[in-house]
Amino acid sequence: MLAARSEVQVDNEEVRVTEWRLPPGSATGHHTHGMDYVIVPVVAGEMTIVAPNGERSKAQLAAGKSYFRKAGVQHDVLNETSTEIVFVEVELKR
Repeated sequence: MLAARSEVQVDNEEVRVTEWRLPPGSATGHHTHGMDYVIVPVVAGEMTIVAPNGERSKAQLAAGKSYFRKAGVQHDVLNETSTEIVFVEVELKR
């Protein structure tokens, strides 16, 4: 599986903003979110989410329809589709 690409756009005392690009066949790698965060999808798409226990689920993204998650989420994010997934992650530092 290919590695997703990320670019940190802002990183200061309040927030870290990262653009993520997942080409077809790529993944972020298993990770734990250390901060509360907001995801802002740039394009519509479908991500595969893999929990630490291996359980898989699908997440639908709609361009511009943001969602919020609390710190502590653990998962891998995969793109098993034929189109690139692009989203912006805003991590809230406290």
